[in-house]
Amino acid sequence: MGRDDDGTGPPARRPARDEVERLLAERGEHLMRAAIALTGSRSDGEDLLQAALERLLRRWDQIEGDAEGYLRRILYNMAADGWRRRGAWLRKLPLVHASSSQGPGTDAVDAVDLRDALGRALAQLPPRQRAVLVLRYWEELSQAETAELLGCAEGTVKSAAARGLQRLRELTAPWHDHRPQLTEKSS
Repeated sequence: MGRDDDGTGPPARRPARDEVERLLAERGEHLMRAAIALTGSRSDGEDLLQAALERLLRRWDQIEGDAEGYLRRILYNMAADGWRRRGAWLRKLPLVHASSSQGPGTDAVDAVDLRDALGRALAQLPPRQRAVLVLRYWEELSQAETAELLGCAEGTVKSAAARGLQRLRELTAPWHDHRPQLTEKSS
């Protein structure tokens, strides 16, 4: 075991290789999906998760028990920091709609287009609203779990979710004209 970075403190607790490997083997895919949802792209999600893992390893001696919870908190906080840095131009980024002249696409293409547009809409939300919506509706956490993870009150989670959903409704209102029909019209 090594000492703290300055070499003066007690030996720092180092992660057991098995603990980190087990966490990634059991929860890695789920953590990656959350990172992608937070960033809007796979490559940015991979970068975010890697940076969060690096921070987790640097602070391993501060973890008391729940390494996944600690990693998730780092992940969401780092994502929020990135949104704050990029927030000004991301909020101004327009939604891109596929032109209707290209004709109907396949269900898979439509699903990818919808997911991409939703990611762009989420990117326009303030950091706390986006984090709350991802945690509540993507990760399916309760209000209490979301509040604990973000370090805020349940009322803050509830109001951020309500405001975020309302803003998403406003941002996605134009989609109603471009959305493919889900059922066939009977004649």
